[in-house]
Amino acid sequence: MKPPRTVMCFGDSNTWGYEPGTGSRYPLEIRWTGVMAARLGSGYMVVEEGLCGRTTAFEDPISPGRRGDEMLGRLCETHAPLDLVLIMLGTNDFKHRLNANPWDIAKALEKLALIAASPLYGRKDSPPRLLLVSPPLLGTIRESAESFEGGAEKSAKLAGYLAKFAQGLGAGFFDAASVASSSGTDGIHLDPPDHRALGLALAGEIETMLGARR
Repeated sequence: MKPPRTVMCFGDSNTWGYEPGTGSRYPLEIRWTGVMAARLGSGYMVVEEGLCGRTTAFEDPISPGRRGDEMLGRLCETHAPLDLVLIMLGTNDFKHRLNANPWDIAKALEKLALIAASPLYGRKDSPPRLLLVSPPLLGTIRESAESFEGGAEKSAKLAGYLAKFAQGLGAGFFDAASVASSSGTDGIHLDPPDHRALGLALAGEIETMLGARR
């Protein structure tokens, strides 16, 4: 019997399942990772690695110790062997104090992809496949709006840069904004229908990349 294909989802609070308005965590069946896992079925194992406040490669002086580039390699090693690494980050990089433009953020995501693309983390000396996901666009920020000043404009430009970098890496790419929108409650996190839409869409992307398996 073949082992399940292992997919690691590396992201921030939207991967963790942060509920807008309450700050609590959605149940697994609501989170997009849970929706995706249910759609993919028993032939896959989905590993959640979501951390609130996680950035791509920028140190946040208010929330330190959350740089993705300092964690990703260890987490890939922890969960190896991996068939696919899905990375959805960038939202926290839009914070005004980090002073990162969309190209900077896409370039940092490229850096993360190169970290994950090590044969050490895949099967039979082959690197895992990569799926880079541009996060949902920022909406109207309801709390601490100053922290994300100018962020909505930046978020609208990220997908274009990231798609080009993904193509150059031979990685998969998906724009989450094509199926999901940030909640009107806080302008950052996803409501349950958007989690479901994103989870189903990403399941389809993964089946295309790895092959449907039932």
